[in-house]
Amino acid sequence: MRTVREVSKLTGVSVRTLHHYDAIGLLKPTKVTEAGYRMYDDTALSRLQNILLFRELQFPLKEIKAILDSPDFDPSEAIALQIELLELQYKHIGELIILAREIQRKGITTMNFEVFDKSEIENYKAEAKAKWGKTQAYQDYMQKSATQSEDEQKEIADQLLDKFSELGTLRNLPPAAKKVQEKISVLQKFITDNYYVCTDEILNGLGQMYAGDERFKKNIDRAGGDGTAEFVSQAISVYCSH
Repeated sequence: MRTVREVSKLTGVSVRTLHHYDAIGLLKPTKVTEAGYRMYDDTALSRLQNILLFRELQFPLKEIKAILDSPDFDPSEAIALQIELLELQYKHIGELIILAREIQRKGITTMNFEVFDKSEIENYKAEAKAKWGKTQAYQDYMQKSATQSEDEQKEIADQLLDKFSELGTLRNLPPAAKKVQEKISVLQKFITDNYYVCTDEILNGLGQMYAGDERFKKNIDRAGGDGTAEFVSQAISVYCSH
């Protein structure tokens, strides 16, 4: 067992931060002595290690707590995901360094904004939140899907693809065109009616995933034609910005 000060010295986390984690229920001490000293065992330190890894990956404390408290949380899966995310961040930072050195050496002669794209990282985060975060949207989805047969779920999925197919026919228009934006509104309502309450924030996240995740992009482009996923993503971005 270690005192709060010993844990602080071992991990570099301030005593004040550990007190805050205790107050919000993120990291409770294993026990509190009669004198009021917080004591932490190896299990608590293991949880702290997970907290620090998720914090390094820029997860908010509220989401970290939901993930770690989930009955489905699997530490071995979590560390695999954390490694994947850290590797993606390492790659992302490396590309930024290369770009910065090129600008330093040659000056800004060409514009390259692809290296700033973090959609792949965000997609992995979204998967973690969906798997362990138990968000309200996730709970709504599980509740609705539990009452649907496999045939009903397939029919809903096919109808969703039809929505992308309809949007695909409008790819010749600007994403901000009224007709396109009306279709995005229909898409948002369809998701709310059949999956979970699709707020503008959730819709915006889905839009990023449609273009950034190869699995979604492939299916959407198959339904609406090449470029549909990117077009829908841009249209959703416009819709949510208003």
